[in-house]
Amino acid sequence: MGQGTLTATPEPKYWHLRTVLLRTMDAEFSTGQVLPNERDLAARFGVARATLRQALDQLELEGRLVRRRGIGTLVAAPRVGVPVTDREAGRPGATRGQDWKVVDCVTGPAPAALARTLGLAEGEQVHTVRRLRVVQGVTVAAESLHVPSAALPHLAVVVDENDRARGVLRQLDRLGIDGESRSVELGVAEAGEAALLERPPGTPVLVVTTQYASAGRLAAVAVSTYRADTCKLTFGESGIVQVAAVPATAAAAVS
Repeated sequence: MGQGTLTATPEPKYWHLRTVLLRTMDAEFSTGQVLPNERDLAARFGVARATLRQALDQLELEGRLVRRRGIGTLVAAPRVGVPVTDREAGRPGATRGQDWKVVDCVTGPAPAALARTLGLAEGEQVHTVRRLRVVQGVTVAAESLHVPSAALPHLAVVVDENDRARGVLRQLDRLGIDGESRSVELGVAEAGEAALLERPPGTPVLVVTTQYASAGRLAAVAVSTYRADTCKLTFGESGIVQVAAVPATAAAAVS
């Protein structure tokens, strides 16, 4: 690759204003305090209201501001620390994970991508339990837990989704999870996850994928979508995260 010259790109007006607003918020406002209205803010900083809205939209996207109908724009609370290690968050089926709430459970053929992840033939039956994680009264994550039906041969046949979900979680716990691996990557909320998280589609999220092993074999895979605007993930001694570079060819393939 030949040498080139790095060309400076002018900073957009709204981005510069975002930085100014952050400094102003830190110096003059506290958590939960309502900002002045758009007209007053635009006049104070000498910008067009369209530029101001872009800056406010960006700060809301980052979780620094919250808009409340009938109230106005408020300074958001700091992100909530959310533990993701098994001891604190609770493995599937473990009674200590009381902040997880079941949404539903479906059983059906595994799509190609999921089948590859689970090491199954495409079309094999998989139980999928969807759960929400609530911390301090706020829904911070939506999870889809996938368990091959063949791994739970003694699961009772039930009609009610909640009963089936509890049965899947109990049976998975009885298998005895003896190992797990976890990866974290940045993503955006698709329509289904966005609805569960009560956020617009495209909202930035942290996607945590956990693989659970039992007796040396992959027993389940959980994909947890965490809101990046309200929480930060914390890892204890048993939740070490390995950082690996994505090869350029792979990055190009998914971009």
